Amino acid sequence: MLSAALMAGGKHQPEDKFRQLEEILPTPNDYRTASGAPGHEYWQQRADYDINLVLDDTRQHISGEARVTYYNRSPDTLRYLWVQLDQNRFAADSDQRLAEPAPKLYKSHSKSIYLPDEEKVQVGSIRPYVAGREFHGGFDIKDVRDGEGRPLRHTIVKTMMRVDLPQPLKPGEQMSFEVVWDYPIVDQKDFRTRAGYEYFEEDGNYLYEIAQFFPRMAAYTDVNGWQHKQFLGRGEFTLEFGDYRVAITVPSDHVVAATGVLQNADEVLRPEWRRRLEKARTAKEPVMVITEAEATANESSRAKDTRTWVFEAKEVRDFAFASSRKFIWDAWGFKQENGETVMAMSYYPKEGNPLWERYSTHSIVHTLAVYNRYTLVYPYPVAISVNGPVYGMEYPMICFNGPRPEKDKTYGRRTKYGLISVIIHEVGHNYFPMIVNSDERQWTWMDEGLNTFVQFLAEKEWEDRYPSRRGEPRDIIEYMVSDAQVPIMTNSESLLQFGNNAYAKPATALNILRETILGRELFDFAFREYSRRWQFKRPMPADFFRTMEDASGVDLDWFWRGWFYSTDHVDLSIASVELYRNGSREPEVEGPLQRKDQEEEPLSVSEERNRNVPKRVEAYASLRDFYNDHDPFTPTPLQEEMFRERTEHFEPEELKLLEADLNYYMVTFENVGGLVMPVLLEITYADGEIEEQRIPAEIWRRNPERVTKLIATDREIKSFRIDPRWETADADVENNHYPRKPVPSRFRLFKKHKRNQMQEMQKQPPVSSDAGSGASDRP
Repeated sequence: MLSAALMAGGKHQPEDKFRQLEEILPTPNDYRTASGAPGHEYWQQRADYDINLVLDDTRQHISGEARVTYYNRSPDTLRYLWVQLDQNRFAADSDQRLAEPAPKLYKSHSKSIYLPDEEKVQVGSIRPYVAGREFHGGFDIKDVRDGEGRPLRHTIVKTMMRVDLPQPLKPGEQMSFEVVWDYPIVDQKDFRTRAGYEYFEEDGNYLYEIAQFFPRMAAYTDVNGWQHKQFLGRGEFTLEFGDYRVAITVPSDHVVAATGVLQNADEVLRPEWRRRLEKARTAKEPVMVITEAEATANESSRAKDTRTWVFEAKEVRDFAFASSRKFIWDAWGFKQENGETVMAMSYYPKEGNPLWERYSTHSIVHTLAVYNRYTLVYPYPVAISVNGPVYGMEYPMICFNGPRPEKDKTYGRRTKYGLISVIIHEVGHNYFPMIVNSDERQWTWMDEGLNTFVQFLAEKEWEDRYPSRRGEPRDIIEYMVSDAQVPIMTNSESLLQFGNNAYAKPATALNILRETILGRELFDFAFREYSRRWQFKRPMPADFFRTMEDASGVDLDWFWRGWFYSTDHVDLSIASVELYRNGSREPEVEGPLQRKDQEEEPLSVSEERNRNVPKRVEAYASLRDFYNDHDPFTPTPLQEEMFRERTEHFEPEELKLLEADLNYYMVTFENVGGLVMPVLLEITYADGEIEEQRIPAEIWRRNPERVTKLIATDREIKSFRIDPRWETADADVENNHYPRKPVPSRFRLFKKHKRNQMQEMQKQPPVSSDAGSGASDRP
């Protein structure tokens, strides 16, 4: 049946999956080159901060004042500045609150006449709506003044603030302004946020993980100008680099962990803590700086006075800290290949042990070692992991991670590997986007996706068969065939399945690009080049795509187009296989072969049933001639003469082709899912030997829907199979076989029953005494 297009007189034009991306990507210029590298006129703004902060442990409240020095390195004159007020998302009239859809409801069908059908909703989903009725968060901006103390006109636009300048800020100039503010800290139980506090009823203490606590300069870029899209909760932060000095005043019995290097250790740390910390710099295992016994004793302290911790951080894009009197603290110096030592440190309450003492700092060091090989050498002096109410969130040099064991100190497999993975992921964010400074507000995948990919590499170097959640091609299939998919190149706030789209799919794509498309050597070189080019700079998607092609020497536009710009999925099928043999046309050769083929064919039903029916030619001998005595495959003199005439003009090499005894298999592939990929073809011969052919994706360049491949062999082939190791996220493995082969699966009968979760947990032995030997006060 003809298609509608053909009946209308048109022609079918398959989509060009190999069409170049130049029409989509921005035009190269002096700021960003066609190779994907920063241009010779590349620029970015800068902002330095001097912050004084007070944490009120009684009211769970922060007040602060900051002096911001802003440097205009752009070629543009600026008449106003934009500042991010991210905590305003908790205001009662914020866009996030007003635009938040209702939580998902689950239908419960009851078979009891006493219990009606009802709608169920998760407690965590409804809690913010209830708590939000009483909690009115956000920044209370008390004052904004210039460097001379004169008031500056400012306008708050929800999660942004415009600061109007009395004099235009010209290219190459800088200016300072001061801002005074305060805000209530979020209870992490009520709102699942990137920062907040946790209250411990058992001992009456608080643990604070504080971020986005100060007005931060919005980014001004060559691509978008001011990036002042409103903060709706998902699209994270686009920030400028700068130097920070932050003085944090807390109760004197609190311990503080923060971005940067502590400047007044002699004032805030006990002598024995300082000695242990110095010992940890060259230790072979993590050293306890504050032991569990010391932290437990400190929990009952209720200091009335305060102490100020001063931190400095160079060339960072943000600042965060944690504070509590509950902290255990361990540390371990990691010496890098450039000779610099990074202090890997973990802070956690006793509720985190034995899990945290055993795994946290080791996970930090493992992350630095692996990421350094695949990206760039970690440039900061410290890397910190803190256990608290935030499950996983990243900032320069410090991250917040949530998994803990049960109260009886047991933990399950999921908790153990969940902790290791979240620490790898959040520490890994130091590389993307804290150093390779992408625009998170617009392109979540550029930090989450790239980081999840390198996390996958690091997990595979932790132990064999590590239970990675994201990265393996087979694990992304369900999402790629779903209706919830939108292109990776979609704004952060418009994603339907955030984790799958921004984390899992790009990480899987890069894993396939490394293992199957480019190979490890080419990919690793290109990925390191991208990291090196854009460290401490702000790359855009085109810079990543172009760098990967430039450094690998491979045109990958088809790959970016399919994986990042479309919602196609991988489903390649072997549609048919036809076998041809070399027809020499020599009667003496062809006749016996054709006779053999006919003898192997089954008789039709009619032929078989007519065998015993009397035949006229048997009753009348006069009807028989040459053709009755010889079958159709017996060569005649005329056929032999015609063969000689046809072959007398062939060259010797051409005659060899006629004489070759080969099987020609015409294998037709169909692209059912729409996403073009290499054809990884496994061939099994009749003698049992298996051969693999890796056919590049370019086989689809003329027709991305259907293509035929010729395989010539002197051996008999038993079967064909596509993607035998499931490298490409092929959604339907059943059509990968020829002849078709049922794919084994399982089903089981079950009966619902309650199960004690603790059955899956094993009592964990205590950490060896060697790991805690650093608690000694001896130097």
